[in-house]
Amino acid sequence: MSIAVPSRTPARKAPNDRTASADGRRRRFPVGRTTVYVVLTALAIFSLGPIVLFFFNSLKTNSEYAADSLGLPTSWTWSNFTTAWTQANMGAGLWNSAVIVIGTAAITCVVAGLAAYALARLNVHGASGFMTYLLVATSLPSQMFLVPLFYMWAKAGLYDSRFGLVLIYCGLFSPFATLLLRSFMLGLPREMEEAARVDGAGELRVFLRIVVPNMLPGILTVALTTGLAAYNEFLFAVTMIQSDSKMPLSTTFFSFQQGFTQNFTLISAAGFIMIAPMLILFLALQRRFINGLANSGMGGV
Repeated sequence: MSIAVPSRTPARKAPNDRTASADGRRRRFPVGRTTVYVVLTALAIFSLGPIVLFFFNSLKTNSEYAADSLGLPTSWTWSNFTTAWTQANMGAGLWNSAVIVIGTAAITCVVAGLAAYALARLNVHGASGFMTYLLVATSLPSQMFLVPLFYMWAKAGLYDSRFGLVLIYCGLFSPFATLLLRSFMLGLPREMEEAARVDGAGELRVFLRIVVPNMLPGILTVALTTGLAAYNEFLFAVTMIQSDSKMPLSTTFFSFQQGFTQNFTLISAAGFIMIAPMLILFLALQRRFINGLANSGMGGV
């Protein structure tokens, strides 16, 4: 006689609204995404907070600033910007900075682009040693070159010259720019370059017609980084430029700050005028800037 044994089926647990969905699959809480949003919001407030406070202080009167330096202005004194623009001679400083920034970015892009092409595409003898030199050059502090450059530029007739300051900036920023463009160029395919060589194109033609159009995001990234660094640089500018008519905006703002140490509203207005051009330029080109860093492989890991 056979005895029927009832089949055992595992009992299903009731779906928990907090851990399981209607079809039995476990839901994932967006804890990681929420944390990322909170951190990014905190970083945005940390970055933009001083700029917003700087702008609000530039619209206050001295008495209002002394009473409350962290609050909103009650009377919006827009005349502080015109007064600071006139008294600090910021028009001439902005023009000098524009000449220095454009010259630095243009020469650095040409020098770094050619050097990066040679290191990434050509069989250059001693390329590894040159790469080591570039890495060492980027790690050295620029202050150690100040005294030798001062004597060399004075003897060469480049002291108190905007062109002399541009050459110094190109020497300071070219190593990093070369490394960045080389990393960007290593990610570009070689097929189009090889096809152009098969058709009889020389290296210069290949570089100008094939490589340069493909590496425009990297060139724009180099131009932005070097331009921003040259715009904000102070040590070499205050040492190598002495004429008021040739001073860039950083030294012009410093001279104005020394003469109006008690008028914090005018100093705030002049400072906001100084940071506004580069802030607008970066916000307008930030997507291309980030894409260039990401494609170059130097966006950070």
